[in-house]
Parts: sequence; C-alpha cells; structure tokens
Amino acid sequence: MTTSLNMEFGTPSLGVNLPSQPAAPANLRLSPWHSEMDRFRTFKTTFVIEGNIFDLQSYPNVREGDVQWQLIGLNHYLHKYLHENGYQDIVFYDHIDGFYNHESSEPHLDNFLRAAGTTATGTRTGSGTQSRYRASLERASEMIRAGMEHKEYGQDRTNQTRAMAVVMNLASRYVNSPDHLSDCDREAFSRLLINSLQPKKGKLRPREEGAEAPLGNHLLFIICNKANDIPAWFYLDNPYVKVLRINKPDHHTRRRFIDTQLQSFLGNETSYTEEEVKKYKDKFVDLTDGFTNIELNGLKILCQQEGIPLGRINDGITLYKYGQKENKWAELGAKKLANAEHFIRDRVKGQDAAIIETLDIIKRSASGMSGLQHSQSASKPRGVMFLAGPTGTGKTELARTLAEYLFGEVSDCIRFDMSEFQQSHSDQKLLGAPPGYVGYEAGGQLTNAIKEKPFSILLFDEIEKAHPSILDKFLQILEDGRMTDGQGETVYFSESIIVFTSNLGVYKQNEIGARVPNITPVMSYKEIKERITESIKEYFTLDLGRPEILNRIGNNIVVFDYIREEVAILILDSQLKKITSRLKEQSNIQLEVGPEARQFLLTLAFGNLENGGRGIGNILEKYFINPLSRYLFDHQIREQAQVHVTRIYEQNEIILIDCE
Repeated sequence: MTTSLNMEFGTPSLGVNLPSQPAAPANLRLSPWHSEMDRFRTFKTTFVIEGNIFDLQSYPNVREGDVQWQLIGLNHYLHKYLHENGYQDIVFYDHIDGFYNHESSEPHLDNFLRAAGTTATGTRTGSGTQSRYRASLERASEMIRAGMEHKEYGQDRTNQTRAMAVVMNLASRYVNSPDHLSDCDREAFSRLLINSLQPKKGKLRPREEGAEAPLGNHLLFIICNKANDIPAWFYLDNPYVKVLRINKPDHHTRRRFIDTQLQSFLGNETSYTEEEVKKYKDKFVDLTDGFTNIELNGLKILCQQEGIPLGRINDGITLYKYGQKENKWAELGAKKLANAEHFIRDRVKGQDAAIIETLDIIKRSASGMSGLQHSQSASKPRGVMFLAGPTGTGKTELARTLAEYLFGEVSDCIRFDMSEFQQSHSDQKLLGAPPGYVGYEAGGQLTNAIKEKPFSILLFDEIEKAHPSILDKFLQILEDGRMTDGQGETVYFSESIIVFTSNLGVYKQNEIGARVPNITPVMSYKEIKERITESIKEYFTLDLGRPEILNRIGNNIVVFDYIREEVAILILDSQLKKITSRLKEQSNIQLEVGPEARQFLLTLAFGNLENGGRGIGNILEKYFINPLSRYLFDHQIREQAQVHVTRIYEQNEIILIDCE
C-alpha cells in the first residue's frame, strides 16, 4: 500500500495499489462513468462530473494483458486517463489554490500559462510539482478561454496546437456562493461555459513513435456535488455537454476489493475452508453496501488494528459503522428470549396473538434471518412491524416494553409523533435541513437519534398522519437500511427495529362521507384482524398510491384486539395497584379500595372498552384520583394514614367518595 498525503480539492488522496488480478482487457469491467467518458470524449467539449467525487476511484492499469487496479483520487484519475489518451497539457483549478498540476513532473502548468499569455504577471507560489498560480475565478475564466483559443504554443516540434484539458474543482461554489464570489466572478464563469461549447481542436500526442497525431477537442471538466449546482441552461439538452455521475462502489467493485485485499483480512488465519472464505466474502459484499472506497479501505485498516478476522467481519463492520464493539443483538441468547413472552404479558394485557407475532419477528431478527428471501438482506433493518388496531390497546406500550427488554432501557425506544410531520417540508425535521437553510447545523431528529442509539426501536406513532411525501423517505430506510442526512453523513438503520403504529381500519367512510366504525368490540378477533388488514392494504394501494411501501412492510402487520371485559379487570386492578404503591412510597398512606368502589369503577370501564386501556386510565383519573385527592386535601391527610375507600358515587354531577 502506498500513501500520499497531498490534498486534492479538500480531500486527502490515499493511493492504494491493489494486487493485480488476471483479466482479459476485452472483459474489463469499467465503472459506468469511465465508460461514458471514453465513449463521448471524441465529440463532446465539456463533462460535468457529479456524485461521489471526493472518494477514491478504482483505476485500471493494463499491462501485458493483465489488469492492476489502483485506488486514487479523482484528480489523479483524470490526469492518468487524459495523459494516456494523448493530452499533453492538463491543469486543475479551484478558486482557493488557483491553477496547479501535482500529478506530473512535466511542465503542464507552464505550458498552460504561456498559452494563456500570463508568463509575466500573476501570483505564483511553490516550485516543481507543487507550483501553483493563484487567480480569481474571473481571471481564471479569462485565462482558460485564452488558452483554449491559442493556436500555437509550447515546445511541440511540429509547431501545431497541443491538446489541452482543464479540470475545474469545487464548481458547486462558483454559482451558489454569493458570500465568497463576486458577481464578476460568476459572470466570467458563465462566459466560460458559453465559450466551451464551441469545439476547438488540439493535436493529441501520438500513442506510438512515428504515428500520426490525431486531433481531439480541448476538454473542460466541471467537478461538482450535483449537476444542478451548475446553471441548467448549460447542460440540459446541450449536445456538447455530457453529465457523468460517479456512484458509490457497486457489488462488483466491492467484490473486487475483498478479492484483492483478502490476505489483509485473513492475517495469519489459515484454518478457513474455501467454502467458509466464500461465505465471509459474500457477507462482506452484502454488509458494505453503500460504502465508499475510502470507507472500504478504512474498514480494512480498522480490522487489522483491532485484530478482527474475516470470520467476524460483521463485528468489524458494526464497529466501523457505530464506533462500538458491543453488538446488543449478539448478546440476546436463547434463554433471554425464552423469558420475553412472560415479561411482555406482564406489561401488555390481553393481546396474546399480537405478542406471539411480535416475538416471532424479534426472534427472526435476533437470529439474523430477517429478509433472507430478498436480495441485499444484510443491509436492511433488523425488523419492521406495523402495529394496528383500536386506540389504547397497547401498541405503543409494546414497543416501549420491547426496547426495555432487548436493549436495557425504555429510552431505547425512540418515538416520533407523526402528527408533527403533516407538511411536505417536514422531512427536514427528520433528516436535517439542506446546506444554507435554517437549522442545517442541528441535523435531523431521526438521523441524530440513530447516530446516538444505533441499537434501538424506532417508533413512528400514527404513521397515517404524516404527509405522503414523508413516507417516501421510509422506502430507502426499509430497503437499504441507510439514509444520508442534510449534512451529507450516512447513518445506518441495520441494527434497529422499525415500528409503525396506526389506527387505520378502525373507522371508515360511509356512502355520504361520514365517519363510521369499521370494527366493534362485539366482533371476534379474527374478523377484526381481517377488516383492519384489508383497510391498511386499501389505504396504501388506493388512497395513498404507495403500494411499494406496503411491499416493504410485507406481512409484518400485527393487529391488536379490543380490550375485552376479562382484560379490563386486569388493567383496572393493575392501575389501582400502581396508585396504592405510589401513595405508600410518597406519603406512607395505606390505601385500600373496597369491593363496592371497585365494582363502580369496573362498570364504567366495561362501558368504555372501545377506548382501551387508555380509556380505563381516564376513568380512574376522573372517578377515583380526583375525588380521592379532594378527600385527602379537605381532611388534611398528608402522610402516615390509613384510608379505606368504601363507595364512589355521583351527586349533582360531582364525583364523591366515602372513606373510613
């Protein structure tokens, strides 16, 4: 491995010489943007390069029928490519450092400056390959125009025009940075863009001695984060301009990386069978989906530093993504999961079927079997659940209970009330505002939360209340398990469980548009489940027009039943027990509830089952806690007392209690 510490448009250039891999050049798999550049170079004048521009790029060095792949920065990549294709004078420019070429010992910069007529003026710094010529964008634009229009220059013995290529870095700032550039700078850049559209022929260096030198266009490369940072009039429907997008390494590139760097990951380990090595390499390719080449190389170095072998590559990737060695999923043993049902039933009453379905999803997640039937399953979230049913039946409580049991704390359930995301621009609250907008520095609520707690349950409460455009953001999360926030940082969801809750299907609209119940407490659980599931499918498919979201959720729709009378008794007694316990802890007051008072509360609860456990809590607050507080206050009972509630009744619309 060779390391270069020189900076390339703000990014360190780390050259990694990958061992050669026998391959016939005819079968050479080039990156799509390289192939497009090769195909269009002879008749285009300008290339706009966007996307993964700050990453290392994999360059093919073909020697004697073999290919050696080298990871280099984009400037170095373009220089090698242009030099190999006969361009004699190649210069780079950004409005901070000016003109330079650090990639060659040849006098590219001097030749360009002579062509631009600036040999005697300007600000020059450095020497040799580190030489720079500083110039404002306005001046640089004029120099590039002059250089490309020059007819005869340099030391070419035929005294013919030489072929020139200019690479303009940081171009996103040339138009969108009013705080750094003047109007004159931007106007000069626009004139340069217009001027570059006229083909200007230069003589390419012959590939072989004595061969006739072909002619090629002088080329202008504009490197930017996104093509739309450049004026749209320049590249849309423009026959002289080609937009090239550099994507992150695909699975072929990641496969080539692990193939060529296998020994670095194996270290001194020699016990792996050929089948095991293939399995671990497949896992590497799956788990590194979305990684850049810089990140792949960083992962290799991290595994070497920490002594993580190929057989534990998932631990290395977890450490790289989240910065922590502890994998909480790996700590979930069969014994702990065996006790999960009892723990959850103690918190969530009367939802036996929903609890079993939920635990099936959790056990599937803990064993790493989620999504095995799909491609790229390794990068998806650990699990996804859509909890539906009547209000107050325990959907939110189930998510909170799971978080506490699986990860240790209730706070590991990160809740988002989707009623707060009803506007189309609300995605900025989740993912962070784009650069230049208010709140950009703060980041997004969701992305910040997952950075802090990658092992968590993400609860999106009442998902149907969110703006439909917000739901599109979940497509990438559910499919790829990652998201890029407003600051350009990638966050990963592959260790989290995504939980949606909804009241869809509880009500429907009748023929005149009125809201009427779709399910009632008198229905069986089977009928309730069928009606709610069907309503959810209709909502995503017909009302929302997003069947792809439903496909990502799959059959993980967990339907909750109404609170039945026998369950209402358990909930009421549980909540009364909490009240008496807290009074004992806080004030040392011994509270007892007599059978008549308890029956009064039960009767009210039975008449309010459609509101679930939350409705029972509201009844207790109105008919028990409020009159009890009044009684204790009026009788100046502060602490160390015994109170026996014998009767609760209503008189003149006032709730009263009798106590002993």
